[in-house]
Amino acid sequence: MRYFHNNGDGTFTEQGAKAGLADQVGGLNIIQTDYNNDGCLDILVLRGGWEVPQRKSLLRNNCDGTFTDVTVASGLGEPTATQTAAWVDINNDGLLDLFVGNEGQPAQLFLNKGDGTFQDIAHSAGVDRVMFTKGVTAADYDNDGYPDLYISNFNGDNVLFHNNRDNTFTEVTGKAGVPGPGRGFATWFFDYDNDGSPDIFATSYFLSVDETARTYLDLPHNATTLKLYRNLGNGTFRDVTQEAGLDKVYMPMGSNFGDIDNDGFLDIFLGTGNPSYTTLKPSVLLHNQAGKHFVDVAYSSDTAEWHKGHGVAFADLDNRGDEDIIFVVGGATPGDSHALRVFENPGHGNDWISLKLIGVKTNRAAIGARIKVTVENQGQGTRSIYRTVGSGGSFGASPLQQHIGLGKDARILELEIWWPTSNTRQHFSNIAKDQFLEIKEFGQDYAKLDRKPYRLGGAKRNVTAVAKQPETATPRPN
Repeated sequence: MRYFHNNGDGTFTEQGAKAGLADQVGGLNIIQTDYNNDGCLDILVLRGGWEVPQRKSLLRNNCDGTFTDVTVASGLGEPTATQTAAWVDINNDGLLDLFVGNEGQPAQLFLNKGDGTFQDIAHSAGVDRVMFTKGVTAADYDNDGYPDLYISNFNGDNVLFHNNRDNTFTEVTGKAGVPGPGRGFATWFFDYDNDGSPDIFATSYFLSVDETARTYLDLPHNATTLKLYRNLGNGTFRDVTQEAGLDKVYMPMGSNFGDIDNDGFLDIFLGTGNPSYTTLKPSVLLHNQAGKHFVDVAYSSDTAEWHKGHGVAFADLDNRGDEDIIFVVGGATPGDSHALRVFENPGHGNDWISLKLIGVKTNRAAIGARIKVTVENQGQGTRSIYRTVGSGGSFGASPLQQHIGLGKDARILELEIWWPTSNTRQHFSNIAKDQFLEIKEFGQDYAKLDRKPYRLGGAKRNVTAVAKQPETATPRPN
């Protein structure tokens, strides 16, 4: 494993050995959390996907820049073949539980016992399904206060598990209308149209360059396309794939979502490919057009990377008020390896707010907390923008601190935060835009974080911009 420490001047220093990670081999996916509520982010490394069962690694943050491997002691030591998992508080007790999707083995659901250990309750919870799981995501899709689970299956229909609020789940895939593409891979909940209800995005993964070429040539497909399911707010979803312009086949692997232009609507980045050396195709950046449909802007934004795409994260690396893209690329064999990419966002002149939430009764990392920002954009009226705290999509984890685009000439009318464990809401008004804030559960006020902007790459600017607009057109924080 490699650990790159941000030096705060546009450069990073590799400190894996210093952090105690030198004896940890890499994995297929890494998901961060604060499983023991001590205020420091821990790391879960997932391994074995596509191959044979291997051990996971739960790396406890010692809060001093180092980590300790507590996998076996925590009860997570059983080897499985996996690349996907989700941290989620299934019973709202303030302790983060862990759902692990496995390939050809029963899924696992580890209940956090609060003493540093976990207990697998997958069988009693009714979720120990044997599938070839490639993606897992959690959200409260029916707004009943408890998070539900959606699982992508490479060999068959995806599965939606509804939380019964008693540490058990019921499958409602057919009833909800979200079977997926039949060859599932990356998946996530996100509110793409800002109506307050989490929608589902599910990718298809058909190993066919021909089918991908048909997308670019606007020819009929012989394979199932991506799927976008719009949440109708009544416990069911509607397939809006075609009207949203997502009836495409891209062969996506590592994927994630973020807001590339701070317009308040979440966009999609898909890394693409398969292990074959003959598979060459560009990554895909799908720009959300006001919650109506998506347009591929990979080429116009200079993000159409042709190497195989795996880890993807959106993050404001340089504290300049927009999300950059970190993209791990390279194939499955040593001869197909490649350096990772950092795509710097030059900005697009829109406003933003960045929120670091700290749970008190809710889990400290605030995973599952929901944010509503009501803004007024000059000449365009009032609207609301919604986010749920989490690390994003599949293969790669974005920061838990939520970066929220507000659009042009925005004025924040109200900020509302709902905390799942305490079932309480905070309301703040008269908040200035374009700043970093920290908000604690039950707090009567918020704290402004001192995040100084800097230039990625330092004086040597060898990064590729996400868009070609001149940088001088973008206002920067002081």
